[in-house]
Amino acid sequence: MNTVYLDNAATTRIAPEVLEAMLPFFRDQFGNPSSFHSFGSSHMKAIERARGQVARLLGAKAEEIYFTSGGTESDNQALRGAVKINSARRGIVTSAVEHPAVIETAKALEEDGCTLGIAEVNRNGELDLESLKTLVNQQTAIVSIMAANNETGVIMPLAKAAEITHEAGALFHTDAVQMVGKSPIDVHSLKIDILSLSAHKLHGPKGVGAIYIRKGIDLPPLLTGGHQEKGIRSGTYNAPGIVGLGKAAELSLTHLKGTVATERKLRESFEKRILEGCPGSFVVAADADRRLPGTVTIIFKGIESEAVLTLLDMQGIYASSGSACSTGSKNPSHVLYAMGVDYTQANSALRFSLSRYTTEEEIDRTVELLATVVERLRRISPYIE
Repeated sequence: MNTVYLDNAATTRIAPEVLEAMLPFFRDQFGNPSSFHSFGSSHMKAIERARGQVARLLGAKAEEIYFTSGGTESDNQALRGAVKINSARRGIVTSAVEHPAVIETAKALEEDGCTLGIAEVNRNGELDLESLKTLVNQQTAIVSIMAANNETGVIMPLAKAAEITHEAGALFHTDAVQMVGKSPIDVHSLKIDILSLSAHKLHGPKGVGAIYIRKGIDLPPLLTGGHQEKGIRSGTYNAPGIVGLGKAAELSLTHLKGTVATERKLRESFEKRILEGCPGSFVVAADADRRLPGTVTIIFKGIESEAVLTLLDMQGIYASSGSACSTGSKNPSHVLYAMGVDYTQANSALRFSLSRYTTEEEIDRTVELLATVVERLRRISPYIE
């Protein structure tokens, strides 16, 4: 049975070139980069090379990149650090469709005395800029708006959101975990102050990420201890992971133009054929101004998504019903809820996410099987009149 993996928004396969670059740091080059002796300290060259590779992908300067354990840590450092900079600014503003790493951190800080504002989105999942304007004020420390949504693929108006943020003198952060490596992003042209990313979303290893902090921003550390990363992020360097992230960033930049074009073509064909072969289905956020090229959420009316996923899984096709970080929750997607999708339809939603390794043959097989699965489940569904 051939495996078809269409859950790349959850995680991606590691690129062969990335694994090859990492292996020496697991075997022979295992010294601690912070050591005085050359067996360890010589590895700092590889770490600095990786820093430059990540910076080039973001349009940043190398000295603005700090390595972390992943997107969640980077998000936490952005929010928790920002509210410590100025005691007169303890406000956080984010959107209703953010990843739990942002929303739950913001809620925890609210319990600690910070104020929290949640900006609305429209029915296409796009940020409501007027709603954002009403929430940002002189007490706001940071505004955190994701670059692209992990469930719908909707790309947010970062430049406009950053402008609103800066007019009030606040910092602008974006969780760009889903966007980096999948669509172009330039931190300086978009006026982004802080950005979070994770290696495993762009064909790199799990357990490593980065935070971009614009030069001149004195963001307090989340983890204190040693002197690593200029004191911004203490802890022994994950040399293999950092090297892997750097290589993944380099490859993403090299393949970006082709990846965007190929994924968009496959996604558009996939959507069209699913809608034709599965009557009663519709694409979430289809009318959004911009979406990631390889992410699509489709609602199959009258069918529970878990039933579809189970039957697909049995045939070696892997997708999801939303964010992997929400798996196990009995509540419907907070993203779809914020977009006005009702409970029943939200429980009928499936997310398919492609990568640069996805093939036409895999899409063909998925479309064919989905049509069969949906027809079978609709025949026995109690929700179909």
